[in-house]
Amino acid sequence: VGVGKRPRSLVFTPDGARAYVTSEIDATVWVIDATTRKKLKVIAMPKGAKPMDAESSPDGSRIYISNGRGGTVSVIDAATDSVAGTVPVGQRPWGIALTPDGRKLYTANGPSNDVSVVDARGLKVTRTVPVGKIPWGVAIGRAP
Repeated sequence: VGVGKRPRSLVFTPDGARAYVTSEIDATVWVIDATTRKKLKVIAMPKGAKPMDAESSPDGSRIYISNGRGGTVSVIDAATDSVAGTVPVGQRPWGIALTPDGRKLYTANGPSNDVSVVDARGLKVTRTVPVGKIPWGVAIGRAP
C-alpha cells in the first residue's frame, strides 16, 4: 500500500479494521482499510506538524499523533477521520504512549529533555517531568 513521504509510524484500531500511517514530509496521516488494503482517506495535519508516532485509544474512537517539529500532539476523531484537537507539548515530541484506560498520554520530548503528561480526553498538559538528555521514546506496560 502506497502512503505519503517518509512514513514514520502505524497504528491499527483495536478491531484491526483500519490502520493509521503517519507521513512526516507530507504532514498527513493516511487511513487504510486493513482488509482491502485500500486508502480510505488522507488527513492533513495542522500547519507546521511533522507527524511521527501514533496511538489508538482503547475503544478506537481516537487516534493520537505526535507532531514532531510542530511541538504538538493532535487527536483524530476516528468516526470522522478529522483532526478534533491539538495540544502543545514539549519540543519535538516523537514517541507517545497511552495508558491502558486511555486517560493519560505521555510524550517523549527530545530537545526539551522531558516527558509531558497529557489529559487525553481534555487535551491539556497536566505535568511536565524532566527525564534526562534527549528522550525519544516512551512505553507503558500492561498488567497481565
